[in-house]
Amino acid sequence: MQPRQTVIEIFSTFMQFAGDRFSRWAIESSLRRSIQSCIKQAPQETSEYFWTLYWYKFWQVPETQVLAKQHLTAYFQEPCYWVSQKTVTNFASTQYQVSDCFQIAIAQVDKILKGYNPNQGFSLKNYASAIFSGAIRETLRQNSEIDICSDWGLLRKITKKFLVESLQNAGLSPEDINAYILAWECFKILYIPTKTGTSRQLPPPDDVIWQAIAKTYNTQTTHQVNAQTLEKWLLNSAKAVRRYRYPQPESLNVPKGGDDGWEWLDNLPGSQQESLINEILAQEAEQTRISQQTEINKILVLAIAQLEPELQQIVKLYYGEELTQNQIAKQLQMQQYTISRRLKKAQEALLRSLANWSRDNLHITVTSDLLKSINTVMEEWLRNYYSCPMPNIWSNHHDC
Repeated sequence: MQPRQTVIEIFSTFMQFAGDRFSRWAIESSLRRSIQSCIKQAPQETSEYFWTLYWYKFWQVPETQVLAKQHLTAYFQEPCYWVSQKTVTNFASTQYQVSDCFQIAIAQVDKILKGYNPNQGFSLKNYASAIFSGAIRETLRQNSEIDICSDWGLLRKITKKFLVESLQNAGLSPEDINAYILAWECFKILYIPTKTGTSRQLPPPDDVIWQAIAKTYNTQTTHQVNAQTLEKWLLNSAKAVRRYRYPQPESLNVPKGGDDGWEWLDNLPGSQQESLINEILAQEAEQTRISQQTEINKILVLAIAQLEPELQQIVKLYYGEELTQNQIAKQLQMQQYTISRRLKKAQEALLRSLANWSRDNLHITVTSDLLKSINTVMEEWLRNYYSCPMPNIWSNHHDC
């Protein structure tokens, strides 16, 4: 894949795939005109970092939020691709291709922009990479469980909230959703497997259970149905769950709508744009930011070195070799719950070091939201630390 070089390209082009391979960069002409217009107002600003923060600021303004999101979605194309490619390589057995993972990840743009805080010293690109990685991994993990379950095992595993979301996604009316949910609740109460260890491959209920489910359902509603209808509803529910969890990728990346969809925003209000540029320029100097990021790297490297050797080994196996806790337990001849406990202990120690540094040096109040944000970036740092000989998650490069 040929990296984009100019600010105009970075904020106005989208990746296109041919099959499962990168094909070319597609230009979105209205976004191109938009970024060209902005650069004319501040021709001296040529850094990617400046324009990233610029569009992030405009994303916070309701009138320009949609346009800013489009520019930032273009900006996220490369980190999204590299994370997708790396994940597919590490999950060789998955049915997902790079383009599938890319689609899963790029759908997280709203989550990234809502969770990002530039005052915490983290780059937006690397914060996004951490969110992309987590979203893909969680989807693969959940789909793996769904794919190996029978319909009846799946219906016993899912939550009511997830089932409701799946049925809404399938386009059912509220009345139909209520009927399906009631049928599912009756099924959950009355169909209790008699054999242990077979929840994933459960057979369908027998005739006696079906009649009991129908009887229970009909006592709770005025709309009477038979067992065959309830079975059909439950099978439809299982199908809706699988479709919701494993959606078919839509057309990738190129914004929908006409070419002139953003025409009215090509000329941003001069006073507003000038004010925003001055606000960005008044922020912390680039050199200070780089210095902070270097210091954060040192803090985490030192914190790892201070862990007990056994904890260092577990962390390395988990983040470097990307083994599951069960695989680590077998390799180290320990119980899985012991690995889980010790991994959590190591993670908390590293998080504490980084949080304390943020509090003492950046004068940031340590809140639960801050800890969550720091932890997200720290997870990505650890993966890069153990996969690259000289890691630096704060840079804009994604290869070791």
